[in-house]
Amino acid sequence: MAIKLKSSKTYLPFFGVAFLLILAGFYSCTSIKKNSDPKKKLVARVFDTYLYLSDIQGIVPKGTKPADSLKTLNEYITQWMQQQVIVHQALNNLGPDQIDFSRQIEDYKNSLIIYEYEKELIAEKLDTAVTEQEIEDYYNQNKKDFQLKNDIVRIIYVKVPKKAPTQEKLKGWINSTDIKDKEKLAAYCYQNATNYFLDDNVWLMFDDVLKEIPIQTYNQDIFLQNNNNHIVQIADTDNIYYLGIKGYMIKNSASPLSFEKENIKKIVLNKRKMELVEKMKLNLYEQAQVHNDVELYK
Repeated sequence: MAIKLKSSKTYLPFFGVAFLLILAGFYSCTSIKKNSDPKKKLVARVFDTYLYLSDIQGIVPKGTKPADSLKTLNEYITQWMQQQVIVHQALNNLGPDQIDFSRQIEDYKNSLIIYEYEKELIAEKLDTAVTEQEIEDYYNQNKKDFQLKNDIVRIIYVKVPKKAPTQEKLKGWINSTDIKDKEKLAAYCYQNATNYFLDDNVWLMFDDVLKEIPIQTYNQDIFLQNNNNHIVQIADTDNIYYLGIKGYMIKNSASPLSFEKENIKKIVLNKRKMELVEKMKLNLYEQAQVHNDVELYK
């Protein structure tokens, strides 16, 4: 099993928690009835506010087990009742100006509409192809922005049970640059290793490597310096770990291009998204001006 790397960032809008709470409160109010309707089945009442069976249709997803459905409904109803008690208390203690959220709700609604339109525009119009030349150009123009925050390494790593056969050949294969030896190492790992990583052209976080191999060190930089281009062999109760360090770079040094490629691709795409959205906004506004659809009164 190869060492796994992690990454992630998402293009999402940011809205204040206060707006979300306002919207949630507004949505809840749509289920509120000030007078009891005898034609509908009542579920709960808080002061003069009523919750009907029809108001909670769709709360439980289809296919949910009966016991889970009942639990979900009970939790929803309890939460609704608690919320209405607090709302009742707030309405009795706040002035009209303090509970008028119409402007904030309208702003939030408009923000959601604009975000959905931008998302559709990006999905339809964005060019997602980023060439190697674009990545290299961006890297060269912004080298100062690419500083390592952690030590990184290029390695060959093999973990085998202590009883695995012909281990005496492993060090020679790990050290070798001959293609046939690399093939022998890959075949051996496939048959005998419980974990391995054989692509020494890929940079890895040294912290991630340490999660796989029980290396005891109080200074990573010194350890890497002393063991660069060497094979480290470590044993525990059941396994033997072979680590060939093929290269390293310490934190705060310039990050290599190959380590930053995916990050740069995301940066380039995000820049394109922003430019696409800004161009759309400008074009729409200019068209509205040409057709006299916008007017500023003095």
